[in-house]
Amino acid sequence: MSNHKTFELGDVELLNGGVLQQAQLAFQTYGELNAKKDNVVVMPTFYTGSHLRNEGYFGPGRSLDPARHFIVSINMFGNGISTSPSNAVEACRGADFPTVTLWDNIACQHRLLTEELGVEKIALVTGWSMAGCQSYQWAAQYPDMVDAILPFCASAKTSPHNIVFLEGVKGALTADGDYMDGRYTKQPERGLRAFGRAYAGWAFSQTFYREGHYKELGYDHFSELLDDWGQEHVDDWDANNLLAKLKTWQLGDVSANPLYKGDIEKALGAIKARAILMPCTQDLYFPPEDNAIEVQFMPNAELRPYDSPWGHCVASPGKVPAFEKFLDQAISELLS
Repeated sequence: MSNHKTFELGDVELLNGGVLQQAQLAFQTYGELNAKKDNVVVMPTFYTGSHLRNEGYFGPGRSLDPARHFIVSINMFGNGISTSPSNAVEACRGADFPTVTLWDNIACQHRLLTEELGVEKIALVTGWSMAGCQSYQWAAQYPDMVDAILPFCASAKTSPHNIVFLEGVKGALTADGDYMDGRYTKQPERGLRAFGRAYAGWAFSQTFYREGHYKELGYDHFSELLDDWGQEHVDDWDANNLLAKLKTWQLGDVSANPLYKGDIEKALGAIKARAILMPCTQDLYFPPEDNAIEVQFMPNAELRPYDSPWGHCVASPGKVPAFEKFLDQAISELLS
């Protein structure tokens, strides 16, 4: 994928002891760093996202606008653009890709911002889903650098139920005989299709299907959505890339590092950033209950749920205009 810049990291020593050799972060910037250097907005990517998909969250006249903000959109390791199983050097390719955590992602993003872009302060880190998880990670890992965060449909620590959900879709993919423990010679298409079909049951709520909201996406029947989700994963994804990011997601925990040694309350309490936590009330795997627990330990946080039958996918770029307005309002408040 073109239309991005690359930051060479060299060999990166990872939190879990491995090394990601000759690592690269792919990123794109929008707007200009102002004289005060106080207009920086960091947008990590979500699970199946890229810097291009993030463009759906900002633009002329919106709360995030390149005319006013210096937006840095950074591709997560494993998404096929930054270093991933599909494009890594031979020693780290495919099934040999090491375990990468959100801590590792943010440590490398910090290097990009400070070494390459000359950024000392971040006005806002925001994002959907795994990108939102990275915004919590930023605020806990570099509390003096981040002024505000707005994670939507995300959490500071991946819950047991979320891990179990991910084990289900992972099991659907890895059961394909062509998968061969990640050493496949061709993409495991049956597994990828099963992964997408299984995922579709979690991405939207029960109400979404019951009330036929899939028709707003152009489907006459929910079975067509299932077919589409299955085919999209076959067409667009490398199996090892999906599984590498899935492992990163399952290990998500702002306290699982040398700073906080597993004390989640201490990690959340160390976040100085003003925060608006924005769950969707009908999200099946990042439910608002998890954010309600987190907000108790965060000194400057507010819980602001959004109710929608679209569930987790309410925040998919460009899908639900009413959610976009709700999100933009919160962003404006945090940046004012």
